Amino acid sequence: MVNLTQSRLALIGFIGLGNMGAHMARNLIKKGHELVVYDVNNQSVNELTKFGAKSSESPADLAAKTQNIITMLPSHPHVNEVYLGKKGILETAQKSTRCIDCSTIDIEASKRIANLCAEKSVYFNDAPVSGGVKGAEMATLTFMVGASKTDFEVIKPFLECMGKNIVHAGDMGHGLAAKICNNMLLGISMIGVAETMNLGLSLGLDKKVLAGILNTSSGRCWSSEVYNPVPGVIEGIPPSNNYEGGFQSGLMAKDLSLAQNASVETHSSTPLGSMAYNFYKHISNQGYSKKDFGYVYEYLRTKKN
Repeated sequence: MVNLTQSRLALIGFIGLGNMGAHMARNLIKKGHELVVYDVNNQSVNELTKFGAKSSESPADLAAKTQNIITMLPSHPHVNEVYLGKKGILETAQKSTRCIDCSTIDIEASKRIANLCAEKSVYFNDAPVSGGVKGAEMATLTFMVGASKTDFEVIKPFLECMGKNIVHAGDMGHGLAAKICNNMLLGISMIGVAETMNLGLSLGLDKKVLAGILNTSSGRCWSSEVYNPVPGVIEGIPPSNNYEGGFQSGLMAKDLSLAQNASVETHSSTPLGSMAYNFYKHISNQGYSKKDFGYVYEYLRTKKN
């Protein structure tokens, strides 16, 4: 097997072919890497095999075939199962296998997996991403990497196949710390934009006029300019597609819960983060967990005072 330490091109195992992972895997193939993939959704695997990837029967089967593995999974129970469960990666992982987890999970859970990997001479680094489904498709993601300086330089060329900004956040766990902070701000700002747009439209303003004013004024932010939650303001994003296919509200609630756990552990005051968490948790519990997180606008628009 060719290892990333020996060549910029490698046989890479990819586990987790969801809304973002599938695009990330395709970009690796486009850059010349050979891929062996696994996902619990057989349809997702079949689509990647049509694109040139090889399939595997389980994470253990995948780990037996390659020494370079990336995982992109919804939450830490999924990551635990893939790495530590029956037919998991660590059952068959070869020495010096390099694992890069792009999932957004609890920092301590990630460190535990890293320690168990180290006991088997397997490298494990956290490298969560930001940029959404569009960023995954266009290979413009930001990777926030928790690794030693040496490990970062080894995996950086690989990450550059999938992203535009590869940032060394610090040691193991610091990539996740940065991602959790980023998504707390994202959740807060999206609610703010949704409230503002809802009020403006209720006052009779045209949605595109209001969005244009916000984006040339002091209220400008990513949620207003790049991912406005009002349908029709920006074409080609989930809010203009019935809030389908993007970053799910349930996942935003999960990420905000991670931020709240971290705030408690570090005695950091995050009142707006707490409010955002409770709001997205409520939306998810109302049956909208699979809707894009911009659905917060639609929820506010239809909610009666």
